[in-house]
Amino acid sequence: MPDRVRPGAVGLLALGSLGYAVMTLSWFSLPAYLPTITADLGLTETQAGALAGAVPLTYVPVALVSGLLVDRLGHRRTLGGGLVFIGFAHLGRSYAEGFLPMLALTVLLGVGGTGVTFGLPKLVAGLFPSSRVGVASTVYLLGSYAGTAAAFSLARPVVGPMLGGWRPLFRLTGLAVLGVALLWALAAVMLARGESATGGTDSPVAALREVFASQPMRLLVVVGFVYLLVAHGLQGMLPTVLDARGVTPAAAARITTLLVVAQVVGVLAIPAASDAVGHRRAALVGSVALCTLGVATLTAGVATLLPVLLVGLGLGGISPLIRALPAEIEGIGAERTGVAVGMVFAVGEIGGFLGPFAIGALGDLTGSFTPGLALLGVGTLAALAAGAALDV
Repeated sequence: MPDRVRPGAVGLLALGSLGYAVMTLSWFSLPAYLPTITADLGLTETQAGALAGAVPLTYVPVALVSGLLVDRLGHRRTLGGGLVFIGFAHLGRSYAEGFLPMLALTVLLGVGGTGVTFGLPKLVAGLFPSSRVGVASTVYLLGSYAGTAAAFSLARPVVGPMLGGWRPLFRLTGLAVLGVALLWALAAVMLARGESATGGTDSPVAALREVFASQPMRLLVVVGFVYLLVAHGLQGMLPTVLDARGVTPAAAARITTLLVVAQVVGVLAIPAASDAVGHRRAALVGSVALCTLGVATLTAGVATLLPVLLVGLGLGGISPLIRALPAEIEGIGAERTGVAVGMVFAVGEIGGFLGPFAIGALGDLTGSFTPGLALLGVGTLAALAAGAALDV
């Protein structure tokens, strides 16, 4: 592809980023309101935990199929369809009574979420030159962080109470997602008239065979697994770990917030630097090394704030790179980006579940969270080796 941005690409990227923002706002509105929803629906703690983990677990069986659909149908159809699924699912959750309807609708939201998660890398790979893929990936990831932050900082403490609770908030958010889906449909037609609506002509079997046969993709899957292992492990368990070490709840909340802030800094700085110098492997390895150093320091317990910042910066760098790199791998390219990123997340979300589970389970067995943190550290070493072996 020539080193230029296709007409309409920036507009589609901006609207797609808004779509990612309303997706994560819908996703994390439930965790933000989980104690209230648990009480209102009469849920057990196990049922509440199942609801909180339903979306990431949905990615495990659905991601590869969704990735194949993205490659076959193109980013315009799958991203728009994903937003429609999310909007109706979240709207439906505002009327749900009981555990099973809420769980089914949350799973449906997760299915729609895969269309957005894998449609955006496909959009970037198809509409932007390789020299700008890192920066473009940063844009839509900032949208996802904005939606997540809004769920906890605005939706729960401000907007929800103004509207009268979680049900009217969910209704309003669901309608907003459907509104973005409509805007996406209009913009995709107007801004991408010269572009084929489908993403590729590979058969599903051929696409899967090429992706599974690619050694760089297998190495990238290792990195993605460890990325989600550490990200979900620390984001889910860091306040508990800090509490066990005598940190006050207020300080633990501030430190956990800094983990997210550091990820935003990493997303902004590291991909742009890799685009500028043209060394994606070095950027990936450097990001994993920051995670390794941060997790090791946190495990040793010699400091708290510095290791959290290091891990956050590293995670922020890894996140866009594992989405951007498949387009540059020989045999994958823009045509198979959807299924490639789908494979990374299908395996990676297993790590996303195991991260917090391992920290908690090993904490129960040993009476200390140190073994669980050490396990995350071992994982980062495996990711470091895999990243160093990547030939990109």
